Amino acid sequence: MSISTPLDHVLGFIRTVESGGGAAEISPYLAHDFTLTEWPHALSRTGSTRTLQETLTGADHSKNIVANQSFEVVRTTCEGNRVVLEMNWSATLLLDLPHWDAGETIRARSTAVFELRDGLIVSQDTYDCYYTLPEQAPS
Repeated sequence: MSISTPLDHVLGFIRTVESGGGAAEISPYLAHDFTLTEWPHALSRTGSTRTLQETLTGADHSKNIVANQSFEVVRTTCEGNRVVLEMNWSATLLLDLPHWDAGETIRARSTAVFELRDGLIVSQDTYDCYYTLPEQAPS
């Protein structure tokens, strides 16, 4: 993988997730000590922190939860090895979740902060704002 900048690396990671990439596809982007921190949101009142292995397992499991993921990157900010993405995310649900039924499109505005070291993502902090009412979601 010859990705030249931290932004290119993070965008490659996002596009791999978007295309349904599981553990095998996303692991080349992540450092061995990677952590994913999800700050509290509508689907997780307390948030969570996951290790690399938990993240890879979750990537494989997500294929049973959502399909047709889309990340519309609205703005990027880069400073050294830190990349911040502001995105509109959507996916089709494959099962019922609080606020949504299987088959519906779930949407969120998300900001993700990535830290890289030696060309690999070491951490990701996500701040997701889910649109729980249809009239809230951008068209």
